[in-house]
Amino acid sequence: MEEGEYREIYHQVNEQRCTFEKSILSRQTMCRNAHRFCLADREGVSCHDQASHAQCQQLLSELRNKALFALKLTRIDGPLPHAKEVKVQTGGLLGLAALLDEQTDIDRVEDIIYVLKRGITKYGSIASLPFDEITRRIVLYQARQRRRGSNP
Repeated sequence: MEEGEYREIYHQVNEQRCTFEKSILSRQTMCRNAHRFCLADREGVSCHDQASHAQCQQLLSELRNKALFALKLTRIDGPLPHAKEVKVQTGGLLGLAALLDEQTDIDRVEDIIYVLKRGITKYGSIASLPFDEITRRIVLYQARQRRRGSNP
């Protein structure tokens, strides 16, 4: 399957792409509204709740804007490179969860929307979240190393 054909079919199959798809596919986060699927030997994640999807989009937008310095960028003109996007998504979610649970050793988020709703309840809105503290976790986040195969 050609890349253009794959993307066309992907958008037909996945009408509401999960905002945190890259983080979920990294296996460090999950969400009750997420649905994983396979298409041409690749995985995708869709979101089943429109209201939650909008909240997640707002959170990710705030995370990206607040993490510019941490990413060593001055502005974001388009999609971030894959590694930086995973760093923002996963580091941001782990940072929010750690902040809410008052722990520093959280390495997995079981339900993204649950953590987000807890944050909104505690701080009043997404814009009011303590992004300075969350951004520290983005800076510290390191993606898991890929396992090396046994082939030389």
